[in-house]
Amino acid sequence: MIPLMWGLMCFIGIQASGTLGISPQFGSRQIHSISPSITRESSQVSPRVYQRFANIKSIELSSDEVPSAESFQDVQLGGYTDRGFQQRGSRTGTNNYLTQDRRTTDHGGARLNCRNRPIDLVFIIDSSRSVRPAEFEKAKEFLQDMVDSLEVGPDDTRVGLVNYASTVQIEFLLKTHFDKSALKQALARIVPLSSGTMTGMAIKTAMEKAFTVEAGARSGSTTITKVAIIVTDGRPQDKVEEVSAAARASGIEIYAVGVDRADKMSLRLMASQPLDDHVFYVETYGVIEKLTSKFRETLCGLDLCAQGHDCQHICVSTRDSYSCKCNAGYVLNPDKKTCSLSDACAQGHDCQHICTNNGDSYICTCQVGFVLNADQKTCSRADPCAHGHDCQHICENNDGSYICKCRVGHILNADQKTCSRSETDACAIGHDCQHICVNNGNSYICKCRVGYVLNMDQKTCSRSDACAQGHDCQHICINNGDSYTCKCQEGYVLNEDQKTCSQEVSRKVTQDACMCEAQILFQKNVQSALQELTRKLDELSEKVNLIDGRQEY
Repeated sequence: MIPLMWGLMCFIGIQASGTLGISPQFGSRQIHSISPSITRESSQVSPRVYQRFANIKSIELSSDEVPSAESFQDVQLGGYTDRGFQQRGSRTGTNNYLTQDRRTTDHGGARLNCRNRPIDLVFIIDSSRSVRPAEFEKAKEFLQDMVDSLEVGPDDTRVGLVNYASTVQIEFLLKTHFDKSALKQALARIVPLSSGTMTGMAIKTAMEKAFTVEAGARSGSTTITKVAIIVTDGRPQDKVEEVSAAARASGIEIYAVGVDRADKMSLRLMASQPLDDHVFYVETYGVIEKLTSKFRETLCGLDLCAQGHDCQHICVSTRDSYSCKCNAGYVLNPDKKTCSLSDACAQGHDCQHICTNNGDSYICTCQVGFVLNADQKTCSRADPCAHGHDCQHICENNDGSYICKCRVGHILNADQKTCSRSETDACAIGHDCQHICVNNGNSYICKCRVGYVLNMDQKTCSRSDACAQGHDCQHICINNGDSYTCKCQEGYVLNEDQKTCSQEVSRKVTQDACMCEAQILFQKNVQSALQELTRKLDELSEKVNLIDGRQEY
């Protein structure tokens, strides 16, 4: 029985090697098609082996080396399992087709466990009418394998999924599931939408709704990358170029996976640069899971900083390398490794006058004669007297500075600060009286000339109301310049004292000028005219005296 089995296996190997289109040009990165040519069931081949080869349509391979005898035997002997070829195939080149599954990665001569860097990952899955139910199940298995290969958690990778056909449906958000089992259960529940292929609308929905802070995206982080993986088997029925460009511009890194009838030009329009790293194609959903290892390597982020670095302050791991950053208040030097204390003022400030570096920050100061306002940025002209002075008596502001003065009766000493009692005529030293300065010990007082009164400021004078100040008129007091005159009410005449009044005696004067009464009336009229003339002369005399007095002072 055993020899019979060995013979059967050898026969199958010979038949397979003759029918598989394998070119010997392995070193030229030529894409090879592995297409089964078994057209009918042979009596020498078991139905199980035959069926495995019959299920294979076409699988594209890219290789840098001649397949090993072991891997070639896997193909010959039905190494294609229910999920595709066993993952011992050829090493993947830059064409991004099938890759082998590697749990460890060589780095610097050491084998390190590969742990993917934290990302916000959204799958955008085509479930249009062209995707058969069995194929959609294969796509879901691929997504579950992808989840298995990731470090999932609130502080690690977050996963969301957008399902699309003619309509778009967000199955779950980045913030919905934080463990693998829940994610895989959610993936298992997804059903196809079975209609058209609106890929552009799906990308737009993912950009505007799935990659938002509200949906669980960590948009404020500079170390968390936003990644979208699109899986489609057809040609988009809407435009994808502009919306994909907008998504990439918003910071989303797009990977495009085409299956079977997928339009390769559309894949290239959607994907990020470089296209060799972001565009993938497989001929059937049956082998799509082979891409799991490729994405594991792509999304894997070895913590190169943990392996050792030469950054002075902060090391930040990137996909293939690391970069250096500086602590707050420092700038990275041209060597991109060491840091120098930054000139905070040179970086930009909002000080109105002077910016002064202060460690990692800066403080604002003002020019001489100004003080810093409460906002610690702007300046106002200083009141030097209010901020302290050394004047003995009076401090007076003087355009940003101050001068000292002395109180009345004192003079400023030679030091321009202290004061001494004056022994001279205070009025002669200088005064501010409007009319008359009168010495009063070591000081002085102000007085006014006749007819004026001193105002409340004890310096200036106003014309006085002589009648209001008090008079001795019996009837009427009339102001007259600096003095007043008395008048009588109607029916009375002013007596000779010019103050009192007597009742007037009314008599008719006859035409006889020689009569005694006429003479008396004439004399009274003359007397009254003389009195009025005398009054006017007195007024004129007082005005002359006033003019002389002003000239004297």
